[in-house]
Amino acid sequence: MEPTPTLPSSHPRDGDGVQAALTALYSWNYESEIDGLRTLYANALDRQWIALRDLDWTQEIDREAFSRTFSVGGVPIQQTRFWQGLPLETRWEASRRTAAFMLSNFLHGEQGALMVAAQLVNAVPHMDGKFYAATQTLDEARHVEVFAAYIRKLDVVMPIAPGLKKLLDGVLAAESWLEKAVGMQIVTEGLALYAFRDMRNQTREPLLRQLLTYVSRDEARHTGYGIQYLSAVVPTLSAGEVARLEDFAFESARLLLDSRAGVSMRDSVMAIWRAAGVDPAQAIAELAKERETLLAALQQSGGRRGPVRGFVIPTLRTLGLFGPRIAAHFEEMFASLMGPGLGPLANDPQGIPADLEAWVEEGA
Repeated sequence: MEPTPTLPSSHPRDGDGVQAALTALYSWNYESEIDGLRTLYANALDRQWIALRDLDWTQEIDREAFSRTFSVGGVPIQQTRFWQGLPLETRWEASRRTAAFMLSNFLHGEQGALMVAAQLVNAVPHMDGKFYAATQTLDEARHVEVFAAYIRKLDVVMPIAPGLKKLLDGVLAAESWLEKAVGMQIVTEGLALYAFRDMRNQTREPLLRQLLTYVSRDEARHTGYGIQYLSAVVPTLSAGEVARLEDFAFESARLLLDSRAGVSMRDSVMAIWRAAGVDPAQAIAELAKERETLLAALQQSGGRRGPVRGFVIPTLRTLGLFGPRIAAHFEEMFASLMGPGLGPLANDPQGIPADLEAWVEEGA
């Protein structure tokens, strides 16, 4: 018998832990109770894909296409005269390093989703919900695999944003499966679905575009799972239980916005640009001169309001988790974080696409 090989020195012998909480529930009813979830489970089985087989990892990243269609958090800086005037090598260095930073946080988020999906197998009370959560657990493992592999082609995996880490810790530690479902399936997966689809539609880098198409299709099912499950359960809850879910959704969204728009995120991106040969102060000044170009490009892509206002909040409205009290909290938060420029939430989209998978395919 051959000896077991020792772990490589790069292997993480010590991880970062959080005290997770859940009550594991058996269900002795093996018949379908929520038909939509059983159908979603069957769709998930039918649409599985294998990263090593279905993506061509031998192809090199197309540097020109990557640099030409790069954006920062959905802001299409690639369409500005400032960005186009930079040397191609500088654009490549700035875009690949910034993308590695952004994709690293997607990667870390997918690991969190992997662990929460495994919790939901234990915690949800209906067998239909357990079946689907099992397929999502496999999906999330695959997403961790492909994002890590793509980042290795760009640069190195970078640390998680503090706001995102706090959000994932909170969802893992939540004792209620309903809070786990709202925090992960509605807020986190909703933002991921919107962001992945938007990035896929913008980029012309072949491997990234193909990867994001596959991942976005999975995310559409994950968000659909939360919507279908919670749509059946929320109407049965008391006013106090609904209020607690609204509060949990708000805090989850706040942490996501902090991780995307907070000072630490901006500082990290500016440090990356400086290392790539771009003067951050000059970049900010020059991009400010082209504000109208950026706003027009954002409006054309439908991304001006961002994933929380453009997708997560409409989903909460659909579920009955966006009453006047919590709407006021969101209004105050957006005014504080981003100013009043986008107007009141009442002017935002009120609903979400009826067919999320078809919506994902638009622009594919």
